[in-house]
Amino acid sequence: MPAEPYRFDTPSSSDAAVSVAEPAAPPAMDPVTLEVLWNRLLSVANEQQAALMRTAFSTVVRESQDLACGVFDTRGQMMAQSLTGTPGHINPLATGVRHLLAAYPPETLAPGDVLITNDPWMTSGQLNDFTVLTPIFRDGQIVAYFGNLCHAADIGGQVFSGEAGEIYEEGLRVPVTKLFDRGEPNQELLKIVRANVRLPDETVGDLYAQAACNDVGGRALLTMMDEFGLESIDPLSDEIIARSEKALRDAIRELPDGVYTHEVWSDGFEEPIRIAVALTVRGDEIDIDFAGSSPQSGRGINVVLNYTHGYASFAIKAAIAPDVPHNEGAFRPVHVTAPEGSILNCVEPAAVAARHLVGHFVPSAIFGALAQAFPERLLAGGADPIWLSVWRGINPRTSEPFMSAIFQVGGTGARATKDGLNTTGFPSGVAGVPAEVIESLTGLVQSRRELRTDSGGAGETRGGLGQATDWWYRGEGPWSVSAMIDRTNFAAQGFAGGGPGAMGEFSVDGRRLRPKTVEALAPGQVVLLAPPGGAGFGDPFQRPVEAVLADVVAGYVSPDAAARDYGVAVRYLGTEDQLVRLPEHYAVDEEETARLRKGRP
Repeated sequence: MPAEPYRFDTPSSSDAAVSVAEPAAPPAMDPVTLEVLWNRLLSVANEQQAALMRTAFSTVVRESQDLACGVFDTRGQMMAQSLTGTPGHINPLATGVRHLLAAYPPETLAPGDVLITNDPWMTSGQLNDFTVLTPIFRDGQIVAYFGNLCHAADIGGQVFSGEAGEIYEEGLRVPVTKLFDRGEPNQELLKIVRANVRLPDETVGDLYAQAACNDVGGRALLTMMDEFGLESIDPLSDEIIARSEKALRDAIRELPDGVYTHEVWSDGFEEPIRIAVALTVRGDEIDIDFAGSSPQSGRGINVVLNYTHGYASFAIKAAIAPDVPHNEGAFRPVHVTAPEGSILNCVEPAAVAARHLVGHFVPSAIFGALAQAFPERLLAGGADPIWLSVWRGINPRTSEPFMSAIFQVGGTGARATKDGLNTTGFPSGVAGVPAEVIESLTGLVQSRRELRTDSGGAGETRGGLGQATDWWYRGEGPWSVSAMIDRTNFAAQGFAGGGPGAMGEFSVDGRRLRPKTVEALAPGQVVLLAPPGGAGFGDPFQRPVEAVLADVVAGYVSPDAAARDYGVAVRYLGTEDQLVRLPEHYAVDEEETARLRKGRP
């Protein structure tokens, strides 16, 4: 059973197991010295991340970067994170460290100890995510902690999907325990992990990589402390955290006080999911309440409060103060609540494997609420959840089973002054795996990967495009795919008159498949995975004619859509059999465009 959950209702709340320090007054520190130390600290965290990615066994960590790395002071407060890291990992990691230290207080730890858990309610909300924490000793005293959180290649249980009815079906659950005890690996734990997962080498190999990268970060930090004569990093931590907190509070203070509400819809599993938010701005603090959201589901799409808080606090920072460093100070002015037993604050034994399919809608809901105060600074609705597909079969070249997790993303929503980004992950910035890597490690072939024409919502600024990918299997036996995807029923919505983005598509040989379930496939079948597009911003008929023409030339917008959605008539002047169509083959029909834009509905 997890400890009492870390509370998000106050910036420095505490529960029976976990105490949270009050904001410290900034110590006197020369600004130049502070800048040097801050940048050196970032380089230490990035060195930790680089070691993790270079030693990881799985493509999920090595290629897709589904991870988070951070450095913490002696009180367990996050000081800094590495360059890469999803909000759904780095923010719950910051909370999870408190739970690990509650289970193993500092006085019980020794050099060489490494702590681990994948308890969803303590960290990032699903069993596939392992949190690994290492205390760093200097002269017999703990001077810092390095932590990371990574998505494991497999955790046993059902094939990764949203089908489970309770968490016990979803895989192996590891309570807070030691991965290493005084430098010796916990062989009993590793034997249990190996016996319960389908990919033991990748899963256990990544755990060793997670422990090793913390050591790398720790050594780099000790070198930094020696070089600058630092007896403790806590004063530096206080300064960094206090400045971050002040900067975010200053940004919040610029917002008009008031209550802003919005709602978005997810496909859900058996029925649609409503995500409702009320955002209250009061001085230099923000309360985010998700009351009115759907109750928790009987399937594996539920979200723990840690994960909800992670994406909610990230959304605020991204919207109003993107340059503020991401650390303990950035969390304090933002208070997140959701009714217990709701889809965004589920209770045990709820199934949670595909929690990202709901949790990734949290920033869109918050942006929709904030748009009432300053729409010009926000993204319109986007593709939101990453598309994660898990493929299984037999590799015909090795005759060995394979299981591969592949991430894909759609388009982001348009901004007030810029088009949305094509096939770019937001709010989670995981990377795709190159087709060459996929095909070398599995029996899969990706025969098509292209932008989806007309998938970006129309607007004065256009939504980002989704993508279309075709997949088939080189083997002769059965194969399967579990597609954890969303926005196949509910399109991203535009701002200020912008049009919706295209919905996603998931089918085999033209027949629509059901998302979030394991689909059995036969040899010769071709699977289409087509993530959705982002929505537009502003009146499409105000989009400059030359921008519409450029979109048609690039293949982003079809001539029919240019006329229908933008009131721009584009003529193709070449011949239909031309293999290469150049910009000079297209021209705007000025007279017809004037008629279309004048006679708009």
